[in-house]
Parts: sequence; C-alpha cells; structure tokens
Amino acid sequence: MINTIRKINNNGVTLILNLFKKIIQSARAQIPPPTVEKVKIYARSEHTISRAQISDNALKVLYRLQKEGFEAYLVGGCVRDLLLGREPKDFDVVTNADPEQVRKVFRNCRIIGRRFRLAHVHFGREVIEVATFRGDGTAQNDAQVLNQEGRVLRDNVYGTIEEDVWRRDFTVNALYYNIKDFSVADYVQGMEDHRNGILRLIGEPSTRFREDPVRMLRAVRFAVKLGFKLHPDCQQALHGAAALLSSIPAARLYDEVLKLFLYGYALQTFEMLRHYGLFQVLFPDTERSLADQDNDFPRMLLVRALQNSDNRIADGKTVTAYFLFAALLWEPVRLSALQKMREGQVEYMAYQDAANEVIARQVRYTAMPRHISLAIREVWALQPKFTTRVGSKPSRLLLHPRFRASFDFLLLRAETGGVDAELAQWWQAYQNADENEQRKMTQPSRKSTGGKPRKRMYRKKSTSAPTDV
Repeated sequence: MINTIRKINNNGVTLILNLFKKIIQSARAQIPPPTVEKVKIYARSEHTISRAQISDNALKVLYRLQKEGFEAYLVGGCVRDLLLGREPKDFDVVTNADPEQVRKVFRNCRIIGRRFRLAHVHFGREVIEVATFRGDGTAQNDAQVLNQEGRVLRDNVYGTIEEDVWRRDFTVNALYYNIKDFSVADYVQGMEDHRNGILRLIGEPSTRFREDPVRMLRAVRFAVKLGFKLHPDCQQALHGAAALLSSIPAARLYDEVLKLFLYGYALQTFEMLRHYGLFQVLFPDTERSLADQDNDFPRMLLVRALQNSDNRIADGKTVTAYFLFAALLWEPVRLSALQKMREGQVEYMAYQDAANEVIARQVRYTAMPRHISLAIREVWALQPKFTTRVGSKPSRLLLHPRFRASFDFLLLRAETGGVDAELAQWWQAYQNADENEQRKMTQPSRKSTGGKPRKRMYRKKSTSAPTDV
C-alpha cells in the first residue's frame, strides 16, 4: 500500500515537472529571434586588411571551402587585429558547412569540442579553426543546453551568418572578412566601435554574462590589451556579477588566468580585475591578505612581479606560469607560515605546511597542473634556505634546479622590503665569485667564534700496543 502511494506521488511530481517544462519551452519558442542592424559592407578601399597579412594556410582553407560551394569568412580576433595593424596570433574561419562537411573537404581535419563542435584543419604546427555559423539559440533543445542560471552548457545549434553575429561577444570581434571580394561585413557597428576604441557587448550585457561568465574576464583582457574603453552598459553589468564565475570549472579559469597575466598586460589587468571585484573570485586568499594589511608591502611585491613580467615580454623574453602564481600567492603563504612559527613550528616546516594549505585551497578556484604547483612549492621552500650562508649549504643550494627562479624571487622580496637587501646582494656576489672566493665567503665569521680563529679538533691517536692473536 505504501509503495503504491509513493508511486502515485512520484508520478504526480513527474507530470507537474513535465508540464512546467512544456510551458517554459513554449514561452521560449514565442520569443522572437534577436535582430541585428542591417549589414554594412566595407569595400577593399575602405579598410586596411591585405591578403599579404593573412596566413597562407588560412587562405587555403577559405578558398577551398568557397570552391566546394560553401560560404567562408575570417572572423573574430584576427580581423580585429589586422585592422589594428597587429599580427594575429591565429586565424579563425567561419562557414555554413557543418563540422562533418568540413572534414570531408580536408583530410587533415580533426573535430573537437563538446560544448560547441569545431573543425581543426592541421598544417604542421599551424591549426586553422573552422566553426559553423551558430543559430540564434532562442529555443533550448537537444543541441543546446542551459543550466538554471542561464549558462550555456552545450551549444551545437547551427544557423546563418546573421544569426551567428548575435552569438558573438563583442562588436569588434564580429567583423567578417570575405576573401571573395576582400570586403568586411559589419552587422553590429563593429567598425565604428573599432574606430572609437569602444568595447561593447552584443545584446544585453547581464544576459550575455550569465550565458558565459568568462566573458567578464574576456572584457577585461580585451579592454587592456586593445587599449579600448568598456561601454558604460558593460561596466554597469560587471559590477556585482563576479559571483557568476563560481559556476565555471576551475581548469577553465586556470587557462583564463594565463591569458590574463602572461601576455604583456599583467599589471593593468590586475588593477582592472580588482576594480570590478573579479580578482577576489580567482584568488580569494590573496585578496584577503591585500585587504587586511596595514602596510603596502604585499601589493608592492605583486605590482613589481607583474611589472617585471610585462617588461620581460616586451623584451622578447619568456615568463613562467609557476613564478607568476608564486608571486600571487606568496603573501597568504607568508602570513600562514608566520602564524605556524608563533605556534612553535620550525621555519622550514612552517613554510612547507603553509604552502600545502594555500595551494590546496587555490586549486578549487584555478586548477593548476601538478607540475606547476610542485614548482611553486620549490620556489617558496628555498626562500628560508637563503638565510644560511656558512658551510657547504650555499654551494649545494646553488646547484638546485630551481635556484635561478628562487633567487629572482628573493630579489623581488628584497626590492619591496620583504627581506634585507644585504642578503640578496650577498647571494648575487656569491654566484659571480670563483671557487676560492666562494669558500672564503662561506667560512664562519670571527663574531661567531668570539673574535678568535676557530680551533681545529684533532682525533687522538691510539698508543696501545697491538694485540697478538
């Protein structure tokens, strides 16, 4: 009897849920598709893009698709960068051919992605990404899935170029270069925003951020990278929306952090992320340590680290993700280690335990790979060892694989008042000294032996006669 009642209740709940689902889907179906402005075509004489600036492999893809009877355009960041006179990092193609049709045209093609399927056409190390025009997405079906907050989880709805425009994020990223007549098609006044240096979202900003909260990070990144101003509507939507990022997988946020901080605009990006409350979602421990400090040392170290990173990239030098994260998370580690030492832990173990705890919390927000977290721990673990300058320990530390990065981190701390500058100067001199000079530098000073040379201890030789066997 009880089981029968339960089945009736369950069936009733299911019927109600299905009814609500049909009502919601019906309401969505009645919403008219978003409209875009009438397209404006900019002829070759009205823009600065030349075929000579475009990758030969991208041209091959465009011409081949058109030869097979499909539409094909360059779109997105490559068109934007070409108009700015910059060399694009990569070239993206959009077409009315679906991924399977693209694969039939190119034998060197691989289809990737679940959230939105893409075709990658491989030419050695260069990959040309080919996407199919996306539909307007007003109706949710098996090809498109949204969660309760409105974030797109899967999106394989195909459509026309007019619908595809609506699905792009910013107007300056929605310009289509047509290889057929070398024109640029503009449906959303992207060229005008481009000329005025305005970064404007296509559609209602709050809705677009809910669809994909990572767009908030992209807005900051593009504004800083391009030197554009955020449109007032975009600024207003950013304030108070940072919590939406908590729904994004930590692995994806790690990738976004690398794009934010490792491309030459780290310092400006850091300031802008904090302005809109986005930094505290990515690095909550760091934000708390910055807010709680009476002095400005933590912020000074971060600013100097980010500025040094930008300078290295400007000089054509490499920067590493682990060094950046070591700087971003150092203050939480230092504060935790100090507390542990006050509780009686020795310095080395205090820093080791603090590092483990901070990284364990951080990977919940930005899931860094294991080799990155191990490198960060090594940089931090070597910091207390720099205080030992006598005996054989300095020479052994010099041979550590992570010594160079750890010493650079020591210099960073010395420059911002986190450690005595004399210590960094000593290690700089020690590295440059020859072997004899290094030996002299690591001998105990007379202060530690009462002002007198330290006496050598000799083992007393045995004077007993050998025993006959």
